[in-house]
Amino acid sequence: MPNNRHIIKDGQIAVNEWLLVTDSSQPIPEAKVIVSLDIWQAHKEQLAKKPVGLWIKNDQSLETIHKDLSQFDVIAIDFPGFMDGRGFSIGRLLRDRYHYQGEIRATGSIIRDQLCYLKRCGFNAFDLGGNSNLESAIASLNDFSDGYQISVDQKTPLFRRRA
Repeated sequence: MPNNRHIIKDGQIAVNEWLLVTDSSQPIPEAKVIVSLDIWQAHKEQLAKKPVGLWIKNDQSLETIHKDLSQFDVIAIDFPGFMDGRGFSIGRLLRDRYHYQGEIRATGSIIRDQLCYLKRCGFNAFDLGGNSNLESAIASLNDFSDGYQISVDQKTPLFRRRA
């Protein structure tokens, strides 16, 4: 059964249609699932026949799965603490190095103040948990109108755009 909690996707509130499955001792449900890396590796052939997403910890390397990226409709990156920025780098790598075009979802300990930066790194979906003000979070996606640095959504630095 899908998790009916709401998320932010592409700047709008959306129903979370995906079920997160990280316990490899349980059977894989027929619903749309986001699975952990170990479940993907153990059941790749079965999962490749249906809509599937990948849940990765921020300390797992994309090198081991980069050839499988086209199989995933969504890649959810776990942020174990809001002060841990490795997930930002994974988002950039997915978009810039691996040219991943699907949904990149931030999950775990993310806070409103990070959403604009996550968006600049290529994230387009955010699971903030059940107790967040999603309208305020959506507004934070545009907290800054311009950035100095290049990003996934702006390839030219500010000093080049102002010349």
